[in-house]
This record gives sequence, structure tokens and C-alpha cells, in this order.
Amino acid sequence: MAPEMAQVDAVIARRLSSDVALINQISHYIVSAGGKRIRPLLVLLFSNALGFRGPERHELAAVVEFIHTATLLHDDVVDESELRRGRPTANARFGNAASVLVGDFLYSRAFQMMVSVNRMRVLEVLADATNVIAEGEVLQLMNMHDPDISVEDYLRVIRFKTAKLFEASARLGAVIAGADRSTEEACADYGRALGTAFQLVDDLLDYEGQTEELGKNVGDDLREGKPTLPLLVAMERGTPEQRALVRHAIEHGEIERLDEIVQVVRSTGALQATRDAAQAEVERAERCIAGLPESEYRSALIYLCALSLQRSH
Repeated sequence: MAPEMAQVDAVIARRLSSDVALINQISHYIVSAGGKRIRPLLVLLFSNALGFRGPERHELAAVVEFIHTATLLHDDVVDESELRRGRPTANARFGNAASVLVGDFLYSRAFQMMVSVNRMRVLEVLADATNVIAEGEVLQLMNMHDPDISVEDYLRVIRFKTAKLFEASARLGAVIAGADRSTEEACADYGRALGTAFQLVDDLLDYEGQTEELGKNVGDDLREGKPTLPLLVAMERGTPEQRALVRHAIEHGEIERLDEIVQVVRSTGALQATRDAAQAEVERAERCIAGLPESEYRSALIYLCALSLQRSH
């Protein structure tokens, strides 16, 4: 897919341009940091798998990357993050106000590009997705520093905040290919399951990875008071002393005892439980696309499932 992704990058570079110098500077700073580009890749893989080769696929792949980038800019301000993809975050380098406003620019530019495709269904899918993502952000904010949330509450945040854009990206590939509604739903279900698995792996890497590989600081989730699945499982399975340690850390965003907490997460089998949950989502994703025509693109989508589990960042 490298040649196709190069065309998407060309659209991104062209559409990022603004007469306002700071917008150009910050936009290029965050986009040039790379990232996995999985969401635009999903648009391309599904449109190709369903036989669509029109230029709209590159435009929409760029749109979902812009929406994703906008959420990152806003996320990092809310979370007070200092590192992303191994570099200082935009807010750390340019300040919170500039990051929020450039995030708004990217959102509005994405909507300009959607209109240019001139398909009401495309607008519907992406408008719905951006709204649900915003709800997910607020839900996560409400859950911060709350060790008593349920696993279902935690998974709801993932479905809204992360999986929704994966779902929309996969769905868009089907929409522009003119697929029937049942095929569209199967593609969307794949995206939702893959996005959920992707976030579950992200959450376990916060207790299993290395800062250098992750591109962010290990323990950031805990510092922000995020009660992710590894912590919820550790509290469920741990001794009263271990449970109290994790509860206190979530409530106070305390990372001074991070090493002890990592040990609790590992000794209770919480990392494996999280990985098992991700594995179940990946298997669900693979089942969703069993009905697609056999092609190198469908094979790539199956391979993407394996990659999402095996990554270290």
C-alpha cells in the first residue's frame, strides 16, 4: 500500500496549507511525526477490497487522518501530555491555546474536504463519528480518577473515543465503493473490533512497554488517573493491600509507586487478561470480513489484525 499511502500524504500536504504561518507550522509538525496511519489505510483497503479505485478514496483517507490529528491535539492539551511519537507534543512546544485552535482548523478543513466528495452518506458517517468521539472524550473526563467504574463503562469510552473512527474509516471504504448495507455494516463491525483491540493493546503497553519504544512516557495513563483495563483487573484480582495501592494511585494520579503498581498488574495476570480481550476483538474483526471477496486487500486486513496485537508502540 506504500504507493497509495504516498498519494494520501500528497493530499494531506496540499490540504494542510494555510495563509496563517502558525497553522502551517503546527499542522506540519504533528503530521510529519508520522504515526501508523491505520485509519486512512482502512479507507483504502476496504475501498480496494470492494473494487473501488476512484480518487475520492485518497481524499477521504486524508480526511480521517485530519480528524484523528485534531483529536490528538485536543487530547494532549486535556491530558497535559508532554510526549507523543517520541517528540514533544504540540502543546508542549507551541502552547495549549495554539494547539486547540489548530485542532479546530483541522476539524473544519476535514469538513470542507468531505463536502468536496459530494456524497451525503459520507457526510452522515463522518459527522456522526466526530460527534461520538467528542462524547467519548467527555465520558473519559468523567471517569478520570474514579477507580469504581465498571469494565463496561471503560469499554464504552473505547468504543466512542477510539473505535468509532476506525469504524467510520472502514465504513467509508464500503460507502464509496457502493456496497450494500449489509456489507457496509460488516466493514464497520471490523473497524469497531479492530479499534477496540488497538486501544486495549495501547492500555497494556502503558504497563508493559518502554518509553523509548512507546514514544510516550510509560505510566502516563496512571498519572492522568485513567482507570484502564489492566488496573481494573488488578483491583478485581489483587489482595486488599494491592487493591488499596491501585485505588489510591488512580484517585490521586500517583506515579511515585509506579514500579510497585506494574508488579501488581503483572502478578495478578491483568496484562494477560487485557491481551486476551484484545485477541477476542481481533478474532471478531476477522470473522466480520470473511464474506468479502478473496483478494490481497482482504489478506492485508487480516494481517493488520495480527499486527495490532504484536506491536510494541
